[in-house]
Amino acid sequence: MEEKIASINWQNIVEEMHENGFAIIPKLLSNDQCTELINGYNNSNTFKKTVVMERYRFGLGEYKYFNYPLPNLIQSIRESIYPKLAPIANAWMKVLNVDMVFPEIHQEFLKQCNENNQTKATVLMLKYEKGGHNTLHQDLYGDLYFPIQTVLFLNEPDLDFTGGEFVLTQQNPRAQSKAIVLKPKKGDMLIFTTNFRPVKGSKGYYRVNMKHGVSEIHSGERHILGIIFHDA
Repeated sequence: MEEKIASINWQNIVEEMHENGFAIIPKLLSNDQCTELINGYNNSNTFKKTVVMERYRFGLGEYKYFNYPLPNLIQSIRESIYPKLAPIANAWMKVLNVDMVFPEIHQEFLKQCNENNQTKATVLMLKYEKGGHNTLHQDLYGDLYFPIQTVLFLNEPDLDFTGGEFVLTQQNPRAQSKAIVLKPKKGDMLIFTTNFRPVKGSKGYYRVNMKHGVSEIHSGERHILGIIFHDA
């Protein structure tokens, strides 16, 4: 996995993140890896907490937070992707005049989280069935957070499920929100902004707020793996 991540054209990803606030890496996971992750969803020893979304008006479906230590595949992805994203995050902080510099190594960032009393794993798996959906939200979890996160899609759209598009909204200052609807395929990784990104205007950069969610599932089952880089 480390070699696969290293072989990605990260310059293209950087440009897409700066331009759009999101980017898709196709087929990061194999079919077998997707199946392995889905099959592990019912392993109670792997997870620390299950959230039924309807109870909290988050939508309809459920998700489970992983325990530390994370499964090897997930740990490898989290540690290998973070150093590629930290320079993007730091560039965003700089142009928006935010006094924050993220370390180059993920363990160093987690050390900062721990010092801020954020010690719980935030990596999670989500499962939706017919009627399932996720309301628009941001995954912040604490005062210290990384402004970019990823999701990996474990089912094939229009084969394993219908509906269930990934939705991003962008709230421009003094303007109506813009909706972005994405339909990644099985094994794809979507990288996107956690809560805001910079946009260049005529007088320099300004901040636009972003949220994300999932549209209603019409049939089948949809599983995704969410990799968040800060602890809670």
